[in-house]
Amino acid sequence: MSEINVTEISVTEIKAGTVLPGRREPLAFTTADGLRLVGELALPLDREPRGTLVCPHPLPTAGGFMDSHVLRKAAWRLPALADLAVLRFNTRGTSSPAGTSQGTFDDGNSERHDVKAALAEAARHGLTDVWLLGWSFGTDLALRWGCLPGVHGAILLSPPLKYSADADLDVWAASGKPVVAVVPELDDYLRPDEARVRFARIPQAEVVGVDGAKHLWVGEVNVRRALDEIVARAAPWAAPLPATWEGPYQTWNDLTGRLT
Repeated sequence: MSEINVTEISVTEIKAGTVLPGRREPLAFTTADGLRLVGELALPLDREPRGTLVCPHPLPTAGGFMDSHVLRKAAWRLPALADLAVLRFNTRGTSSPAGTSQGTFDDGNSERHDVKAALAEAARHGLTDVWLLGWSFGTDLALRWGCLPGVHGAILLSPPLKYSADADLDVWAASGKPVVAVVPELDDYLRPDEARVRFARIPQAEVVGVDGAKHLWVGEVNVRRALDEIVARAAPWAAPLPATWEGPYQTWNDLTGRLT
């Protein structure tokens, strides 16, 4: 398992490209139907995690992958700021700088094997207090396939409820496990008022409307709000997250694809 090589030590504002210290390990694991998936596990640098996020990503046919920016920033920040393990992975047929997972996109159907394999990988690493953190299409994967033993609950960013059916919501309702839908005010697919109606099938579900936000959570102010909502559930001891960091860090440059 590799440690991040830090290059700066100071008090700094946490910005879009800020990468905080952590142990980051490339992953490769196999699904029940024999496909090799790629991913990454990010852990706190010098201590054991107190909780875990397993992160199904947005729709791959629309450009979603494990490095979609909110998930990537969760992996960059939350091990250091919240003592969380963050396990990201590419679903079948999805490519990112981490590599390409085998297989082909299946409209969220065969992806059930991907979700189960990612959760099994988390268990193999001894990770506990597991929350599924889905974004967009990833929320449908969480709702359809993620209500499993060992999963504490689900945090859903921009849930479109496109691939999920009422029967999927009913499974979560019967489980009693927490479900938190974080819904942008200006979402392209499902907005807060409609979300409250749809998620009423899950008595324990909480719908959080976020003023001014859109489906893709563009802008650092929106990323911080999304991460704050995640941490408030999965790592309440760390909420709200600080806007600054005192200590070593690195900066990601999107133009060069490198850390500095």
